[in-house]
Amino acid sequence: MIQSSQFQGLDKKLIRSVMTIPLLSKEEEKHLAHEWKDNSNKKALDKLISAYLRIAVSMANRFRHYGLATTDLIQEGTIGLMEAANRFDPDREIRFSTYASWWVRAAMQDYILRNWSIVRTGTTAAHKALFFGLKRTRLKLNMQKDGPLSLKDRQQIAEHMKLKVKDVEAMEARLYSTDQSLNKTVADDATL
Repeated sequence: MIQSSQFQGLDKKLIRSVMTIPLLSKEEEKHLAHEWKDNSNKKALDKLISAYLRIAVSMANRFRHYGLATTDLIQEGTIGLMEAANRFDPDREIRFSTYASWWVRAAMQDYILRNWSIVRTGTTAAHKALFFGLKRTRLKLNMQKDGPLSLKDRQQIAEHMKLKVKDVEAMEARLYSTDQSLNKTVADDATL
């Protein structure tokens, strides 16, 4: 059985090996993308994805404070890379890395929203922006970093993010409360 210290070592080995894979030139990238799109060449896809796994590693590092395993985030980022490869148009004048970073971020954000809490946090673009931007918005509006918001703060955030105050209140409740066990005792038998 792998112990947690060994698992962390595997994480570091994975990250180090990913970061040593050479980047592709624009021409190589375009050639591999055409090979995948036109000929379904899986080796070309593998080389394209492998060369840009560092995007998934970098993005996973940005999202590490949500309490999810880095390897899981990297895996979701890899799924985003594959989606990007399927949708990428090599004839447009855009680099694959630029295009793929949007898909990697979206895949990781969706994963975080699905797994951050048992309680669903919302999936609309506004809910995502609020979930990932509430702390940043609080700092931007010179509010305290953590803790409960006042009504005035909620109104300010709602106005700044073009949302309803009730949406800010609901997200605050989700972010700053913990999940409760369904097996938790509600009341003593004597009081029932």
